[in-house]
Amino acid sequence: MVGHRERPPLRVMVVDDHQMVLDGLRAMLAPYEHQIQLVAEATEPDQAIAAVIEHEPDVVLLDIRLRGASGFDLCAEIRNRRSECKVVFLTVYDDEQYLYQALRLGAAGFLLKRVRGAELVDHLLRIEEGEILIDPALAARVALSVAALRGGEFWPGAHLGLTQRESEVLALMVAGLSNRAIAGKLTVSEETVKTHTRGIYRKLDVPDRSGAVAAALREGVFH
Repeated sequence: MVGHRERPPLRVMVVDDHQMVLDGLRAMLAPYEHQIQLVAEATEPDQAIAAVIEHEPDVVLLDIRLRGASGFDLCAEIRNRRSECKVVFLTVYDDEQYLYQALRLGAAGFLLKRVRGAELVDHLLRIEEGEILIDPALAARVALSVAALRGGEFWPGAHLGLTQRESEVLALMVAGLSNRAIAGKLTVSEETVKTHTRGIYRKLDVPDRSGAVAAALREGVFH
């Protein structure tokens, strides 16, 4: 890990609606208590806002989806209440559109939950020093997408607003694969596939899978 100057432990708060995640992060960060101090935990927005005001954390680790609420809305509220607090999304959703939305809201980082303890600590310390950090796996995919767009290369469905990953999911839907099969093919979780399908439905203005397939064929997305 890159060396850091001597300083008080970074004050971190975690917001997630799964107790298992909270317990896991607490255990993961315990060996680094001289660098990271976990000052508060919350499972819902109202509780989180109250904790941010009371404990004044330096960084809030926040999931995208909370029970009955949006992590994006909570991010905006935290930034509005305490602008010096850095918000870092820690999520399973490796979706470029979620990343872009997080950055638009002023998030200082977007990390995936597969991150290891030492990596997470290093990321948090670098974020506190002013860096904007994106999970390497997602950053690489975004970089390739930007390079393709600048080179005039568009993936199928780009003209309809689909991301490259949404295009891949739609192609497999057209091929007749189930969500589970698509998840296996793309090496992502089934929940991630469902997130992509919802994005596809919204952008194609269709209610379901059959509508998405029909729209893809009608628009000649895949030749």
